[in-house]
Amino acid sequence: MALKCGIVGLPNVGKSTLFNCLSNARAQAANFPFCTIEPNVGVITVPDARLSKLAELVNPERIVPNTIEIVDIAGLVQGASKGEGLGNKFLGNIRETDAIIHVLRCFKDDNVVHVHGRVDPIGDKEIIDIELQLKDLESVDKKLQKVERAAKTGDKDAKLAADVLHRYKHHLEQGKSARTAPVTDDEREHAYDLFLLTEKPVLYVCNVDEKSLKTENDHVEQVRAMAAAESAEVLVICAAIESDIAELESYEDRQVFLEDLGLNESGVEKLIKAAYRLLKLQTYFTAGVQEVRAWTIHQGTLAPQAAGVIHTDFEKGFIKAEVIHYQDFVTLGSWAACREAGKVSIEGKAYLVHDGDIMLFRFNV
Repeated sequence: MALKCGIVGLPNVGKSTLFNCLSNARAQAANFPFCTIEPNVGVITVPDARLSKLAELVNPERIVPNTIEIVDIAGLVQGASKGEGLGNKFLGNIRETDAIIHVLRCFKDDNVVHVHGRVDPIGDKEIIDIELQLKDLESVDKKLQKVERAAKTGDKDAKLAADVLHRYKHHLEQGKSARTAPVTDDEREHAYDLFLLTEKPVLYVCNVDEKSLKTENDHVEQVRAMAAAESAEVLVICAAIESDIAELESYEDRQVFLEDLGLNESGVEKLIKAAYRLLKLQTYFTAGVQEVRAWTIHQGTLAPQAAGVIHTDFEKGFIKAEVIHYQDFVTLGSWAACREAGKVSIEGKAYLVHDGDIMLFRFNV
């Protein structure tokens, strides 16, 4: 399952610095590489100590982690919804992503000019929100015109869709994002084909100076209050420190650097994990001598659909799944030992896959 997150923010907030830190393989823990597939797009692995532990026990020919595609979306300016700056290209890039990582400047530095001459993360956020909301309003209006024509003919589905779209329209006109619109999950299907920009889940990243990394500051407090009202997550990082970490040659040097700062892990690693959580994803594993691999699924996925992530034939011909809980595998050390201890369960089509399950699928096509 491909996961794509777009990093957005006004110019000079630290967005590209953060992307560059991600793009340096040395910024990650051992064996977590990054590759650039376009000038502003990279694929980075999701750090997961469980995968490394399984590989240590199984000693496979290869290890395949989960990945996230990170897109550095060009800086937005006021008027982008009307084509200013990179305009439609910027907004089109966001439309292709699953989630938004919104970087907000929460530091003062006279050497780094703010595009509007002041440090105001809430104001910065509102600028981008307005541009995205205006573009969404345009999309809703276009579809609403078509739906209302169909509704006039007596089409019941069209009438329901028109009602839902009117609620979206009113919500957006009030300067609110589509993700908080007063519609049910089922009703959101009527706007699904619009790929609304403000419907996407968002993670706010406060870029602070080194001093504020632990104590935070007034700007961060403002962002936290704003995010709480949206039920959104906030992550505090110092892009300058992340840049220093990226320059260190070895994993050991990076760990010492983090320990000196009193940190357990880098902001980049926290960001990757937070992005993974943002879309309510989880991981199951397959573990054999040929390959130990992490697979991404949505929370609430049943066994046949989890099998389908490997190959559609696995889902079509699903018979059963053999399942071991991660801790049992780590304790006993192998499939054989788990079978002998009665720790392998046989599960059918109704099995709800848990995060960390180790699975072996039986199928027949």
